[in-house]
Amino acid sequence: MKRYFPFIKKYRSAMILGPLLAIIDVFGEIVQPMLMSDIVDIGIRNQDTHYILKMGALMIGLSIVAIVGGVGNVYFSSKSSVGFASELRQGLFKKIQEFSFSNIDTFSSASLVTRLTNDINTLQQVVMMSLRLLIRAPLMLVCAVIFALQINKELTIIIAVAIPVLSFAIFFIMKKGIPYFTKMQQKLDRVNAAIQENLTNIRVVKSFVRSDFEEEKFSVANRDLMDMSVKASTIVVLIMPVMMLIMNVSIVAVVWFGGNKVMKGDLQVGQLMSFISYITQILIALMLLSMTIMMFSRASASSKRILEVLDTDVDIKDTFTANAENFHIKKGGVEFRDVCFKYKSESDFFVLKDINLKAAPGELIAIIGATGSAKTSLVQLIPRLYDVTEGEILIDGIDVRNYSLKHLREATATVLQKNVLFSGTIKSNLKWGKPDASDEEIIAAAKDAQAHDFIISFPQQYETLLGQGGVNLSGGQQQRLCIARALLKQPVILILDDSTSAVDTATEAKIRTALQENHNNTTTFIIAQRISSIETVDRIVILDDGRIIGVGTHDELIKTNAVYQEIYQSQQQNEAIAS
Repeated sequence: MKRYFPFIKKYRSAMILGPLLAIIDVFGEIVQPMLMSDIVDIGIRNQDTHYILKMGALMIGLSIVAIVGGVGNVYFSSKSSVGFASELRQGLFKKIQEFSFSNIDTFSSASLVTRLTNDINTLQQVVMMSLRLLIRAPLMLVCAVIFALQINKELTIIIAVAIPVLSFAIFFIMKKGIPYFTKMQQKLDRVNAAIQENLTNIRVVKSFVRSDFEEEKFSVANRDLMDMSVKASTIVVLIMPVMMLIMNVSIVAVVWFGGNKVMKGDLQVGQLMSFISYITQILIALMLLSMTIMMFSRASASSKRILEVLDTDVDIKDTFTANAENFHIKKGGVEFRDVCFKYKSESDFFVLKDINLKAAPGELIAIIGATGSAKTSLVQLIPRLYDVTEGEILIDGIDVRNYSLKHLREATATVLQKNVLFSGTIKSNLKWGKPDASDEEIIAAAKDAQAHDFIISFPQQYETLLGQGGVNLSGGQQQRLCIARALLKQPVILILDDSTSAVDTATEAKIRTALQENHNNTTTFIIAQRISSIETVDRIVILDDGRIIGVGTHDELIKTNAVYQEIYQSQQQNEAIAS
């Protein structure tokens, strides 16, 4: 629970007032049966109307006090629980924003969505029920037992038997039910994953006429969730009939033995009535406690999942020295020194091995290689999207780990393989690169990325609204917007990760020319598939199985590197066949 204190402290006063008002509610309610007993045994028996009215007025007054306490308890409990959930959701989201790519790889996006929504909602309900019932139910239980003892000690033996039996039944049911709640949340993750994947790729599903397959896949995940929910609910709902059985048996026993005592004169009618009320309150208090325990059992599964995220050690964080805040990347010279990299520290497999490479400021370097040769992994180490396992990467002679992450990533811009655009206008998407950019700067970046012409062809031009992920644009248009966004940032180092794969050769050549003419001070790394698009770059790096097997210009490599020759000839043949 200590782990949640930072998210609760803002609502401490409400969390204190809620239980205090619950105490007032219990006080107003617990004395009612005793007053009713006095009305029957004294007022009605003696036909004392004044006494009856006086006690009746007192009961009404206490009822009003109880109502005020109950309403106040509900208000402050709701306020603090909703506020706690809001703070926790904000904290969880902030933690996810701090995650490195490696951390993100640990959790599926669907699972993170479930944790941010369903799991936090479960904790919210538990906090609210706790503030409403964890004080009220035990206090009601204790007070009712005390008043029952004052009425008749012999009849309280029934309570002494009922409470342990009921407690054991609740414990047994909860022990069986808790594992199912954890599995239920996991099944919910799978349902969310199926929904998210389908909606993201709905166009592909329709174009391949795979709706039936997707419906069946979702049906399996949905059915698994339903089956697990039914199993969990089947066990937990046993609490209610078990409680009602024990409560009814207890009341029958009280009426039987209490009735005999009334007939013998050992107990008055009003006392029997109040005793029945108190035993009912006792069993209801136990029922409320069991409901709270039930919610706790489900919340324990959700809490573990939330704490998994909160307690995840962010493996890429600022590790710079005190002087690092003064380090700013100005020239953009990049050097890899004996770099080795693997995605998981416990793994024996190195994705990159013995990488030594130096890029001069403003140099345009292309990286080619077969699929799986670790081209993307190589460039993602520069802005510390992942950290090197061995060796070091220097920018302007300083290890990247000695720059603050803010300064490092402000100086670099990466266009990933997958186009990422957000809901909003074209202009708002481009301004992710530079929030305070002028219209002239935006247009200049769009022209360099060969995006301006198609943008102005839209009726709303730069104010054109994009759907989620830019679904109302072609793949090539999306890529050009992503490149324009990166260029608008005016980075010192630019990384283009196969970011023109959906662009025709002529447009790609224009983008390359714009980079060389208008951004010649930017150190640029281009991951490419087509040799024809990178023949004019300063140097070409060939990667094979995570190792550099060649570095040079196109003319040098075509003469000296067998792998490069093979790739070039293969592509030339394919182009000849296609034409």
